[in-house]
Amino acid sequence: MELDLTWILLGLPTAFALGWIASRLDLRQMRIANRQAPRAYFKGLNHLLNEQQDQAIDAFIEAVQNDPDTSELHFALGNLFRRRGEYDRAVRVHEHLLSRADISQADRQRAQHGLALDYLKAGLLDRAEEALRKLEGTSYEGQARLARMAIYERSREWPEAAAVARLLEKSGEADFGTRLAHYQCEQAREEVQKGDSAKALDLLAQALQDHPRAARPRLLMGQLQLSQGQARAAYENLSVFFEHNDMAAPLAAASYAQAALACGLATQAGDLLKAHYQRQPCIDVLDAITTLEAHNTPSATTSEANALQRYLDHLQNHPSMMAASRWLNGARNEVGVLPAPVQKTLENATKPLARYRCAACGFEAKEHFWHCPGCQSWDSYPPRRVEEL
Repeated sequence: MELDLTWILLGLPTAFALGWIASRLDLRQMRIANRQAPRAYFKGLNHLLNEQQDQAIDAFIEAVQNDPDTSELHFALGNLFRRRGEYDRAVRVHEHLLSRADISQADRQRAQHGLALDYLKAGLLDRAEEALRKLEGTSYEGQARLARMAIYERSREWPEAAAVARLLEKSGEADFGTRLAHYQCEQAREEVQKGDSAKALDLLAQALQDHPRAARPRLLMGQLQLSQGQARAAYENLSVFFEHNDMAAPLAAASYAQAALACGLATQAGDLLKAHYQRQPCIDVLDAITTLEAHNTPSATTSEANALQRYLDHLQNHPSMMAASRWLNGARNEVGVLPAPVQKTLENATKPLARYRCAACGFEAKEHFWHCPGCQSWDSYPPRRVEEL
């Protein structure tokens, strides 16, 4: 069969024309897709700025579908899911990023950090810890260690928390000396609950040796020594609070008075407490003074009169419902028995003022906490009660 040159001459231009048309169609589709992706992206940003998270998520999902290789959109989507509490969807986004082989090392570390935060917010502490460990040696190492330390604190794994705190200290993040002393105190409390007071005292002694300026180990040691019948040792330990005008002195006042009475040093303790009270007036210290004076005064009538006068003097210089309540309780013989409604009203008005309040979150409690049960902050409770702040 002879080859017809006419068909060849006609076919070549036709094929060229069809190829050109196809390329133009592909280019048009690319332009449309490129226009759609930025439009969806900016639309999502607009919704995000207007705090319309549902619409922002829909827009970012549309953008990701148009351009699945854009890692920044995935990060934005994962963060939005986490903020909304949709942790399972946030995990899937960050796991998808980690499964990709085409992302940079920086983006891979960022995705690993995002995954750890997803688990942390979801309360999956074991998975969060595992994810955070993988960030060792990366630019997120410091943040990961802080998060791990918070996990160990929440789960009361004090030795593990201490190990991470020491790593943070070595890297120059901050000084965690006081925090380490708290960890040893927490371990000592656990040993007391187990009945091993000797081990608890060893832990507290080590804490004092490592961190001599920390107030909590000294206070707990004095209280534990007092409960173990070591009144003289407790007295010497707790005296430091009042000799050095320590801010934690109000917390030690009651135990110090008991230790002084137990070892026969009520007079010396009373003088030290009075000197401290003159510098830093406080109801707890005043209560300890009246307790010691009641022991040192032979006459009960004279002792009661002295206590009433002390509370009255305090009221004149520092108006206080707590001091007024104590004065009324001691002055029943003079003012008579208060009517029940009046007495109940006074007690109800005084109770909130006798609480301790966290300076970080405002959580109030009857007892003083070194570790706030509300916001998990350390040393956020002032040693003075609400009324005296």
